[in-house]
Amino acid sequence: MTLMASDSFTSTTLPTPEARTQEKTRKFVLTLSCVERAGIVQAVTTFLFERGFNIDEHQQFDDGLRQTLHLRTAFSGSPDYTPERLNKEFSAIADRFDMKFSFHDETKQRIMVMVSKFGHCLNDLIFRWRGGSLGGDIVLVVSNHETHRAMADAAGLPFVYLPVTPNTKADAEARLLELVDEHDVDLVVLARYMQVLSDGLCRALEGRAINIHHSFLPGFKGARPYHQAYDRGVKLVGATAHYVTADLDEGPIIEQEVIRVDHTYGPTTLSTVGRDAEALALSRAVRWHCEHRVLLDQTSTVVFR
Repeated sequence: MTLMASDSFTSTTLPTPEARTQEKTRKFVLTLSCVERAGIVQAVTTFLFERGFNIDEHQQFDDGLRQTLHLRTAFSGSPDYTPERLNKEFSAIADRFDMKFSFHDETKQRIMVMVSKFGHCLNDLIFRWRGGSLGGDIVLVVSNHETHRAMADAAGLPFVYLPVTPNTKADAEARLLELVDEHDVDLVVLARYMQVLSDGLCRALEGRAINIHHSFLPGFKGARPYHQAYDRGVKLVGATAHYVTADLDEGPIIEQEVIRVDHTYGPTTLSTVGRDAEALALSRAVRWHCEHRVLLDQTSTVVFR
């Protein structure tokens, strides 16, 4: 047939096989920890195979010292499945091996960032969130100072001023937990939030609160740590990102960043380098947590990067 100039013609682009596959699949992540024994990996892979899932990424760590197995498996398949359904159907296997496990889908973690007067970590987190590389969604900024309200406003984020004094600490922490519930927060990030959390709040946020601090602790405690470091002639500046526990600054470590320095670095330059290290370590820890790559193992962590 020859098309004439008067004939109407509509071009329709058919989806590629890859696109059709993506439309019909849903991505999940399984994480688990248990005592090491034969048959665990086979049980997991058989479970996924029988339900038509494709394994996209698999990582495991066999801890010979603690005789434990840690596993993270990313897989994709039928959108008819949900994490709740997978949890229910996997429970028999989990009971057999006495596993601690969880399934997750692509739903992004909702993040509340807490900050005081230093804004470099908040600024970095917002930048990565807006660029799509943070791994989760920032939904709220909370601070005991008004210093960074404009930064939150510019990013379109709600900002809650929550002052803390010795007399109001209990009420402030109660309000903080209310905000966690109101905004369906999955992860609390202390981005240089300079208030010590109570033991009760630490327990309430166990496993879902991350803190950042310079890595001079416990050597250089208190005020002006970079001046102390300069006086001692340090050669390394770093930062530690860890889960929050009642043991101040001693929670399970997720990530550390180290930058080499020398005698030419004065206190101000050391502080600048330290802020860079803090931003890097914290953003990595947040992203790995949101991607379900961090498994708690007693007082330490296993991180599948």
